[in-house]
Amino acid sequence: MLKIYHNPRCTKSRQGLEILEKSSEEFEVIKYLQDVPTKDELRKVLEYLSMPAEQLVRKNETIWKENFRGRVLTEEEILDAMITYPKLIERPIIIKGTKAVIGRPSEKIYELLD
Repeated sequence: MLKIYHNPRCTKSRQGLEILEKSSEEFEVIKYLQDVPTKDELRKVLEYLSMPAEQLVRKNETIWKENFRGRVLTEEEILDAMITYPKLIERPIIIKGTKAVIGRPSEKIYELLD
């Protein structure tokens, strides 16, 4: 079953959800701003995406600019920032098994669909 880390207020996230709704796949919606992932969950997501934590951060967010820009942060510090401020997590993230994509552009989601 697919999972989508979704923010209903985000246009790209809504587009990603729409793609999943039109597919024949079963999926679970995780509204990650309310149901914040744990550090272990984020580590798994990063493993599935094959990327370091910094690449999953939305660096144009005011929170990032005001609190973290220009600082050298460890992987753990970046994970802590994303848990404290989940709005920093890039979206949408779609997971299927041990593979994941960030749905930007939303066409990338088709890589995971049968």
